[in-house]
Amino acid sequence: MKWNDLHKEACPVARGLSVVGDRWTMLVLRDCFLGIRRFEQMQERLGITRHILADRLRKLEAAGVLRREVYQQRPLRHEYRLTERGKALYPVLVTLIEWANVHVPPEGEPSVKLLSRETGEPIAPILVDANTGKNVSHRNVKAVVAD
Repeated sequence: MKWNDLHKEACPVARGLSVVGDRWTMLVLRDCFLGIRRFEQMQERLGITRHILADRLRKLEAAGVLRREVYQQRPLRHEYRLTERGKALYPVLVTLIEWANVHVPPEGEPSVKLLSRETGEPIAPILVDANTGKNVSHRNVKAVVAD
């Protein structure tokens, strides 16, 4: 299977990876969730080439994850904002942060802690089935091909 053809696959993992399946894309999304919206700020924070960043932003915009908004007319400049589709990726990012903090910990304290906006206390994210309230795991959920 070719990388460019992943979006055509029946497999939802392949289709999802066709949108967010490389390291730069996830780091761009991380920065967007942190409130970084401008090309120059993203490039500086990520240490990424202009070409690669422009390519990732174009792909995220084409996928409906980001939208461009003009913030300056002369010269014309845009900022990038998360769409509802993009905001729906937040649980994926939170899950990755939690997984990395547990299974690929840095030396010393984790660099990112997940805190409740209401209380300021640490949170412990879990994936829960809305129908039963049970935790989702490989032991109690299986994926089957739809009819």
